[in-house]
Amino acid sequence: MENSNEINKLETLRHSTAHVMADAVKSLFPEAKITIGPSIEAGFYYDFDMPKPFSDEDLPRIEAKMDEIIAQNLPFERIEVTRNEARKIFDDMGETYKLELLDAIPENETVTIYKHGNFMDLCRGPHVESTGRIKAFKLLSIAGAYWRGDEKNKMLQRIYGTAFEDRKALKAHLAWLEEAAKRDHRKLGRELDLFSINETIGGGLVLWHPKGGKIRQLLEDFWRSQHEKHGYDIVFTPHIARDELWHQSGHLGFYKESMFDGMEVDGQQYLVKPMNCPFHIQIYKTNMHSYRDFPYRWAELGTVYRYERSGALHGLFRVRGFTQDDAHIYMRHDQMKYELHRVFKFSLNMLKAFGFENFVCRLSTKPAGKYVGTDEIWANATEVLREVLTEWGGEYEVDEGGGAFYGPKIDIALKDSLNREWQCSTIQLDFNLPDRFDMTYISPESTKVRPIMVHRALLGSIERFFGILIEHFAGKFPMWLAPEQVRVVTVTNDQDAWAEEVVTELKKAGYRATADMRNEKLSYKIREAQVQKVPCTLVLGAKEVENRTVTPRYLGGNSESSVSIEDFLNIMSLKAASPVIE
Repeated sequence: MENSNEINKLETLRHSTAHVMADAVKSLFPEAKITIGPSIEAGFYYDFDMPKPFSDEDLPRIEAKMDEIIAQNLPFERIEVTRNEARKIFDDMGETYKLELLDAIPENETVTIYKHGNFMDLCRGPHVESTGRIKAFKLLSIAGAYWRGDEKNKMLQRIYGTAFEDRKALKAHLAWLEEAAKRDHRKLGRELDLFSINETIGGGLVLWHPKGGKIRQLLEDFWRSQHEKHGYDIVFTPHIARDELWHQSGHLGFYKESMFDGMEVDGQQYLVKPMNCPFHIQIYKTNMHSYRDFPYRWAELGTVYRYERSGALHGLFRVRGFTQDDAHIYMRHDQMKYELHRVFKFSLNMLKAFGFENFVCRLSTKPAGKYVGTDEIWANATEVLREVLTEWGGEYEVDEGGGAFYGPKIDIALKDSLNREWQCSTIQLDFNLPDRFDMTYISPESTKVRPIMVHRALLGSIERFFGILIEHFAGKFPMWLAPEQVRVVTVTNDQDAWAEEVVTELKKAGYRATADMRNEKLSYKIREAQVQKVPCTLVLGAKEVENRTVTPRYLGGNSESSVSIEDFLNIMSLKAASPVIE
């Protein structure tokens, strides 16, 4: 793992490369206006105001000009200037965006310009010593981006790139990017006919096709069965509620920008739900509760709706309607330690069931400012969460003061097959909503006491998690999740009757099987099954009909020995078994 010094050096190198790219663009396109060019994870970008959009053909030209600038080994000079000096410099250059950025610099902050050759940029730095220090870079893509991320502002042209210390590291990263592109869930979603997003319906609203729907059904069935096995009750709640609920929960106070506008029904304002928790609280409040009744563990696959800017929408990863695998646990204070250990273990084991083994966790503690709940409750809850992570023994970070005002939390990020981190599970204590909704139970002393509430999203959302699974497996789902587990292919039409019998036996045993009896070459039919990522193809020829056998061919492998249908069913009982978790 890279240490912080190595990361900072790489960030500096990439930011310097962004300046060189901006210099090259200005040389080739003098009409371009420069805006900002930060380093980002695994690369950098620079945004330009251009009268005409860049094309992919422009990138090699820009790279060639960058090579010329790098070859000159121009020093990066840091120049401190007054605000008036900076204003005159950029006003004379016609760089209006830099003037706007200059106005945003705090009065007590030193204004600095970085210069190499004739190129100057308003920048805090730091930079490498000279342009010659840049040894390995690549421009990757072009995209649109609103100035300052605001849709009301002008659309700019963004060029993405990356840079590394040497060409070997760059080559490895480009190979990684190529593999990531092959696994892109949007690409595989089309090729495997799993899902689509239709602008006629609206951006960020997902259509699940039959194959994707089958995977979702299998995933949800497994989710429900494991939750019931682990002591959860399944609940269901409406998609909309009166605005009064969202006022009481506080969502209309602190979350309104992420909520869709309301609708009027019978003179009342209703809003589609962005979260499920207020509904579960209303279920709780329908009855009186005794200390003997706890804990309650209620889980729901609840579809919620949140407004995302159109520019932020991204396949299944950023959507406007999604199904959250939500759960809320209500407990007594003395049950907190047991329940938090239990829910953390369950969360990890569920993620492991889908093939993930590496995790990074984060503990967020009490904020320095305003918060609800007593210091004693916060200290106790935080210590229990810390104990949970210590006992786990894995890699975790502490975000001191990073907790929400209503409670500390643990976030769990999984690492996929490309070693990317995906934030999925959250275990969040909440001392706020029980107070807002006046939730109580009767203690042994017959007094009213507030329960402790835990919000727990495990997969995060079904849509996003499905996208992660597509990319993690590159579309080659494990046998238990594959929408089509077995495809029976025939050499000629003489095997059709046996193919139908084999498919019938497979379906009778509970497996998802189809037959390809088209009058096509065998190689074509096998290839098509592989392209569709079918885990197992059964080849039937004259010999298989005569011996009443099947010849399996597993995805990515060669044909195996012929076996009887009974033996193949025994093999399938092992290969297609659902995961078992503690």
